[in-house]
Amino acid sequence: MSDIAKAVTACGEAAREGTRGLAAAPDEAIGEALRVMAALLRRMAGDVLAANAADVAAGEEAGLGPGLLDRLRLDRARIADMARQVELLADVPFPPEQVPVRDLPGGLRLAERRIPVGVIGANYEARPNVTVDVASQLLKSRNAGVLRTGGAALRSAAALFNHVIEPAVAAAGLDPRALQLVRSADREGATELVRQPALIPLVILRGSGATTRALAAEAARHGVRTLQHADGGGVLYLDAAADPAMAARIIEGSVDRLGVCNRLNLLLVHQAAWDALLPVALAALESSGIAASLPPHDHPLGHEWALDEGHEATVTVAPADGPAQAARVASEQTPGLAASVVTADAAAARAFLAAYTGTGAFWNASTRLLDGFKLRGVPETGINVDYVPGPRGPVTFLDLCLRQYVVTPGQPADA
Repeated sequence: MSDIAKAVTACGEAAREGTRGLAAAPDEAIGEALRVMAALLRRMAGDVLAANAADVAAGEEAGLGPGLLDRLRLDRARIADMARQVELLADVPFPPEQVPVRDLPGGLRLAERRIPVGVIGANYEARPNVTVDVASQLLKSRNAGVLRTGGAALRSAAALFNHVIEPAVAAAGLDPRALQLVRSADREGATELVRQPALIPLVILRGSGATTRALAAEAARHGVRTLQHADGGGVLYLDAAADPAMAARIIEGSVDRLGVCNRLNLLLVHQAAWDALLPVALAALESSGIAASLPPHDHPLGHEWALDEGHEATVTVAPADGPAQAARVASEQTPGLAASVVTADAAAARAFLAAYTGTGAFWNASTRLLDGFKLRGVPETGINVDYVPGPRGPVTFLDLCLRQYVVTPGQPADA
């Protein structure tokens, strides 16, 4: 066994030990851990920012593009926002542990119970805020975790664990071993994370599409289940009845950050309004410092610019025959993260929304809304775009559980 395999195994074993008291922890202890986490984010911001500055400097020296550096960089405003989100998560009511379903023959009663998965792994891109997002979601769902981030953010993640996450868990009387960080930049760590079905039966995978798909395939070979959060890119369709001023506002609001998956990536314009709306769209993109990739294209329409180092500040622009055809393009030629129609025509909006099969479907709104906090009021572990039953869209602590059927005699299920 290699050194990194031993390290991942040790993290999994420690996390498993940490689950013993976590599943039965009172709601008050979980809430206290999250509130202390938020307080420590503010109090220890200087230490976290110092570690992050070293990560950013190394990233710049390594030639990381602006989109990746944007993901990597922290400042006091971002840390304050992280703390605010964790505090709000602490106040979100816990779902009922058990709910009655129906009476069964013979005087029996059926209930459905939520139980923790146990230990959940997470492999994610070099974004320090995701370390806190995932750790807080796992804690709220009473799951232990083994986290691994991209090597470019390892100093930041370690500082967050050392100064915020582990002390907060311990301060609430919980076992700090429940949350583990793989403290190695070795990419083999990601592979080892999906090879431990006995220790880590479920792994959240985030990052570039090719890497995530390769890890998911490796996980399947070893019997590890995954939640994939890979390819992204929002689609915006300007219908013939789009209000130009609204279209410009939504375009500008959809490219406020370049390194995020829900940013505007493909802009479709109704062919009949191409001459009228294209100048509006190009002006809005130009004012935001974004280049337009116009037809004829030498790349697929769904090419994700956020992952194209050196070309992140780009949006593909193409014509569409109408709302239904635009929705088909968004469904079939992009990963299906989110798509929005801008129009004053309710019939056109209904046609677009009915035809789009992706995760988030919007009318006169930016795809940047496809975010756990913006949509559901809690942080997310990522956005699942799989076309299978289960959690889809922003995955939060509410999704990180197993369903258990409980049959009891006579008394109500919650007695």
